[in-house]
Amino acid sequence: MNVLIADDHLLFRDGLRRLLAQFKENMTFHEAGTFDEVRALCDGGIAFDLVLLDLGMPGWTGFSELGAIHERLPKALLVVVSGSERRSDLLAALESGAAGYIPKSSSAKVLLGALELVLNGGIYVPAQAIRGDLLLNADTGPAEDPLTGGGSAAGDQLTPRQREVLTRLREGKSNKQIAHELGLTEGTVKVHVTAILRLLGVRNRTQAALTAQGR
Repeated sequence: MNVLIADDHLLFRDGLRRLLAQFKENMTFHEAGTFDEVRALCDGGIAFDLVLLDLGMPGWTGFSELGAIHERLPKALLVVVSGSERRSDLLAALESGAAGYIPKSSSAKVLLGALELVLNGGIYVPAQAIRGDLLLNADTGPAEDPLTGGGSAAGDQLTPRQREVLTRLREGKSNKQIAHELGLTEGTVKVHVTAILRLLGVRNRTQAALTAQGR
């Protein structure tokens, strides 16, 4: 498995590489400290399976960078590992093709669990985004929670917005179709779907749709 670790802090790259080496066997690591290095590696012919990427490294020009990586490496799983816990960054990353968003404040156990989920085909967002805890929106203070419209999800109680998404999952609609019908971004729909799967205790959209039949 070819893994690209992109972060401008050498110590963090070294620690992440050592952690991942214990997580999975047969990993080949490549590292980048700037986005120029990331672009060079992405264009270098290596078939990356996993890309772990920090935001705001030297050379970063915005979230279009993630979209460009996704276009260059369509088969690679792109996971953002960032010090930012802003909800706007999380949604923008998902919108740009990321399969996960892991805050650097996470424990090693959470990080490895998140990667396990992503490698098995899931999408990881932080637990606080599922529960409706506060993620700050830039420097304007607490943002409205896109999962709940301002409230929080508790236990297995789906919010009205989550029920709207679930109804459309049952109809077999894609995230793009759901986003269009509900006036949301695809990134926000992904967060809703992830929350629904966890709250219902199921592993995929099909199981969620079947569960919905009894609700």
